[in-house]
Amino acid sequence: MDKEELIRTIHNEQEEYKKKLDEYNTLLKERDQQLMYMTEQLSSQKQQRFGRSTEASTSLIQQMDLFNEAEATVDSHKVINEPSAEQVVKGYVRKKKGKRADDLKGLPVKRIDLRLSEEELKEKFPDGYKELPEEIFSRLHFVPARLINIEYHVHVYRAVKGRGIERADRPADLLKRSLVTPSLLAGILNYKYVNSLPLNRIEQEFKRNGFNLNREVMCSWVIRCTERDLSLIHDRMKEEMMKSHCLHADETPVNVQKDGRPAGSKSYFWVYRTEAQLEKKTNDIILYEYQKTRNAEHPQQFLQRFRGVLMTDAFSGYHTLDRNSDDITVQNCWVHARRPFSNVIKAKADKQDMSIAQEAYDRITELFNIERPLKEMPAEERLKKRQELMKPKVDELFQWAREQLNVVLPKSETGKGLSYLLNQEKYLRVFLDDPLVPMTNNTCEQGLRIVTIGRKNFMTIDTISGAQSSAICYSIAETAKANGLSPYAYFCYVLTELPKHMDDKDLKFLDGLMPWDPDMKEHIYQNQEAIKAITAVSQ
Repeated sequence: MDKEELIRTIHNEQEEYKKKLDEYNTLLKERDQQLMYMTEQLSSQKQQRFGRSTEASTSLIQQMDLFNEAEATVDSHKVINEPSAEQVVKGYVRKKKGKRADDLKGLPVKRIDLRLSEEELKEKFPDGYKELPEEIFSRLHFVPARLINIEYHVHVYRAVKGRGIERADRPADLLKRSLVTPSLLAGILNYKYVNSLPLNRIEQEFKRNGFNLNREVMCSWVIRCTERDLSLIHDRMKEEMMKSHCLHADETPVNVQKDGRPAGSKSYFWVYRTEAQLEKKTNDIILYEYQKTRNAEHPQQFLQRFRGVLMTDAFSGYHTLDRNSDDITVQNCWVHARRPFSNVIKAKADKQDMSIAQEAYDRITELFNIERPLKEMPAEERLKKRQELMKPKVDELFQWAREQLNVVLPKSETGKGLSYLLNQEKYLRVFLDDPLVPMTNNTCEQGLRIVTIGRKNFMTIDTISGAQSSAICYSIAETAKANGLSPYAYFCYVLTELPKHMDDKDLKFLDGLMPWDPDMKEHIYQNQEAIKAITAVSQ
C-alpha cells in the first residue's frame, strides 16, 4: 500500500468514525431528552399527588388537614376573645349603646330567671331585703333538627236555613295529601344541596333525633316539587341570564347509574354564570344543567338565545360555538394559560425549563396585577387602561413565547404550556377590546365546587330525573347565596308562594320571586316570622 492509498484509507476510516460518533451523539441526546422528559413527568405527578394545589408561586398558606383543622387554625399560645351573642347573630361588633335589642331581634329568646328561694333570702337577709336591677347575660344553645306536627282544624259552617256550607280557607298544599311542608322540604334541600349530605345521612340524622323519615319518600318530594315548582324559578332565571353581555361556562363529570348506558359511563353537569362583577347592571345568576355527554351541542342548545362573549377554558366544544355562530365570541381563561408553567415550577423540573416557565408565569401574573385595580373603574376607563398598559405586554408575551418554543422540548410541560398559549392566542386576546369581559373563569369554577363536593359524598346519582332535579336545586341554592340570601330561607319562601299560583296562566308573578328582587329579604323575613309563630303556638 503506497502513501496516498494509506492516507485515503485512514481518511475514510476517520469519516466513518466521525459519522458513527455523530450517530451516537444524536442517540445520546435523544436518550437525554427522554430521560429529562420522564424525570419531569415523575416530578409533575409527585407534585400533583403530594404537593400544594395552589398556583401561587410563594405562599405562607399550608394545606389544612381537615382532621387537624381546630389545631391548625388556633395558636395554642394565643388568647382568643369569645364573640358576643350579637356578633354570632349579626356578624359585627356592637358599637353603639342601646343596639343590643336590634342585634338580637332575629334570634329566638328564652328567658330563664335565676332566683334565690325565700328560705335562702330569709337566711341571708333576716331584717328584710330589697331587689336591685338584674344582671343579664346571654348564652347560645343549639337545638338539633326537630319536626313539629302542625294539626290544622278547618272549621266548617252551615246555614241555619238552607243548604249553604262554607269552609275556612286552608293554606295551599305543596303536594296534595302529603305531610311535606315548605319548611320541611327546604330543610332537606338545604341539607342535600348546600351542606352536601346524601339522603341516607339525612335519614339517619332524623332517626337519631327520633323521627322516621324514609329516604325514598324524601327523594320523591324533591323530584316532584322540583319538576312542578322549582323548575319555574330556574327557567325564569335562565331568561334573565340570556340578557347578559358576558357569561362564564364550565363542566364537570358525574356518575348517573340508570341512564340507559353501560356502568361507568360519564355524565356531565354544565354550569353557566353571569359576569356580575364587571357587568354591574347584571344580576348574579348561577345555573346548572345535566347532560349525558360532553358534546358541543349541549352548550349550543342552552345558549341559543345568548348574544355576547362566553368565558371558558380551551375545551373545543366551546370554540365550536365561536366558529358556528356570529352572535357568540369566546374568551379563554388566562389562569388556564398560566397553569402549566405553575406546575413546572412546583415540580422543580429541568433548570432551563424552570427558567422559561418562571418567566412565563411572571409575565402572566403581571397582567393579573395590572388588571386587579381596573375592576373598580368605569368600563370606558378600564378599556383605555387595558389598551395602554396591557396590550403591549400581551404582544411581548406572545412574541417571546414563539422564540422560546424553539428552545424547549415540544413534549415537555413547558413546551406544552407554550404551545397552548400560542394556539389559544386568538381567544386570549378578546378581553383587551371589551371592558366587560374578565381575564379568568375563576367564578365559574368556584360554582363547580359544590357539585364536586356533592359528587364525593353522593358517589352516584341514581336516575336522570334525580340528576335534572339536582341541577335545578343547585341553581337555586347557589344563586340565592350569590345574592346574599340564606338558601334555606329562600327555598322556604318560594315553596310557600309557588303553590298559590299553580292556576295562574300569567307567569309575571315569578319576577317577584327572584332572589335579586329588592324586597326579597323583607319577604323572607316575614315568612320566617310566620313559621316561627306557628311553631311557637304548637309548642
